[in-house]
Amino acid sequence: MPRPKRFRDVTRTGPVQIGTHNDARGRTKHTAACTAPGCGFSADYDSRAAAELAASTHRCNP
Repeated sequence: MPRPKRFRDVTRTGPVQIGTHNDARGRTKHTAACTAPGCGFSADYDSRAAAELAASTHRCNP
């Protein structure tokens, strides 16, 4: 069973939360995830800027 991700440096842009974590290989990844009910948007990025851009341009219709 994989261990749960430990997020740090978590910020919020509208309904999207952005968090930084290390993947199983020790690389730093940035995740953008929408917290709106029924949306389901979530993606991993290599840079923080890419995750913030995805969060600012995300439009959901739950």
